[in-house]
Amino acid sequence: MGLLDEVGKIAGAVAAVEAAEKVDPEAGLLTKGIAAVAGFEGAGKLESLVEKKEDEKQDDASNAQASDDTSSQT
Repeated sequence: MGLLDEVGKIAGAVAAVEAAEKVDPEAGLLTKGIAAVAGFEGAGKLESLVEKKEDEKQDDASNAQASDDTSSQT
């Protein structure tokens, strides 16, 4: 899923630049660059958080099923 992750980060960067231009129509190159980097990094962190939450849900479901299996054997 590496390519999809990068596409998400690029979309975050583009959205951040667009937001910066909406807030300040005369935003300079430095402002747009900072917004792009922040959007890129922010999207990456958000994707990592979502993946972590999904993994935790799967682990919880696996643990619940495993505990049900062991309690039915005793």
